[in-house]
Amino acid sequence: MGFLRTTVVIVGAGHAGLAMSRCLAERAIDHVVLERGEVANAWRTRWPSLRLLTPNWQSRLPGFGYAGDDPDGYRSLPQTIDFLERYAGYIGAPVRSHTAVTSVRRTEDGYAVSTTRGEWRCRAVVLASGECNVANVPALAAGLPAGVASLTPLEYRGAEALGPGGVLVVGASATGVQLADEIRRSGRPVTLAVGEHIRMPRRYRGRDIQWWMDAAGILDQRYDEIPDLERARNVPSLQLAGFPDGRAVDLNALTALGVELVGRLAALRDGKALFSGSLANQAALSDLKMNRLLDAIDDWALRAGRGVALEPPRRFAPTRIEASPRLSLDLRRGAIRTVLWATGFRPDYSWLHVPVLDRKGRIRHDGGVVTESPGLYLLGAPFLRRRKSALIDGAGADARELSAHLAARLADRRLAA
Repeated sequence: MGFLRTTVVIVGAGHAGLAMSRCLAERAIDHVVLERGEVANAWRTRWPSLRLLTPNWQSRLPGFGYAGDDPDGYRSLPQTIDFLERYAGYIGAPVRSHTAVTSVRRTEDGYAVSTTRGEWRCRAVVLASGECNVANVPALAAGLPAGVASLTPLEYRGAEALGPGGVLVVGASATGVQLADEIRRSGRPVTLAVGEHIRMPRRYRGRDIQWWMDAAGILDQRYDEIPDLERARNVPSLQLAGFPDGRAVDLNALTALGVELVGRLAALRDGKALFSGSLANQAALSDLKMNRLLDAIDDWALRAGRGVALEPPRRFAPTRIEASPRLSLDLRRGAIRTVLWATGFRPDYSWLHVPVLDRKGRIRHDGGVVTESPGLYLLGAPFLRRRKSALIDGAGADARELSAHLAARLADRRLAA
């Protein structure tokens, strides 16, 4: 059986893959975008009420952006999918839908990409299949007692779809606090197990916090300027939500709703959930980090001459933690009937048969260039080349630089031939 040829195969038709498609097209490099489902497939697997954490104006892709009348609003899930579908049509991306990649392996002159619809041979491969393919559920979840449902955010479809009883949400980054807020507002008792997290106000001095981080250049910080890049690539997502009313979802806001806060889930033993006693310390550290960021924003505003037209600097009340948060919870008593694991996600590279994965199943790379396997590139990962790399707004700049690297490599090989 024969195979198809192209110069570059892009795996994934999300915002990162489409941004790369546009950049390759601008360089007249022939390519194909292989997508196991439809455009924006990863977004179609999220819970229905999800909204983007970033304002509408911040959805900027190469040659395309927001053109509506609500730039400071936050896209709903259907609106996000529609935005990416329109982008794919606008740039004429050569997307092959419902074409799942089953294997990527090296050949003498490039790569062989096997799919459910045949095989492609190419000079280079761009991995843009996303970092949130699989929910990270800790091994201790096996200790849940019978009768307690175990659920991940990829399986969650709304509070009304949950069984009766209370919910223990494990994890207090963006996903965890959003779901705790939504489930508590449905009237259910919610307990939130809090580990490391980054508190962040939705608005500061009259502007969205994302506006500040964009204007001050914080989101454009480069990977080669960061002293501890590994740490930067693994920081929790900000405690933000894109609710229409712009409400906060930090721990104080959740406490005011009636969410019970406990420390990090440390173990499940004999039907009991055991929590760390470090909740107060974690909250204090998060407050400290938030205030350092606000200090940096205030310094930038003063230097940039923006202080006159803006609200004056302010600081938010410290996170309120009970004097003695509970350290254990007997899950056999029936008060908690569902545990929701908001403990992060990981990519799925089970089909990548090139030895470039670390012990955690992530790709070893230098700013998206997989140096151990020339012609292999990564796009859309956290802090790939910039702090904003994982955002829709970050894909364009990364794709431009990586497409330039890819084009130079192709040219070098042509000259060598």
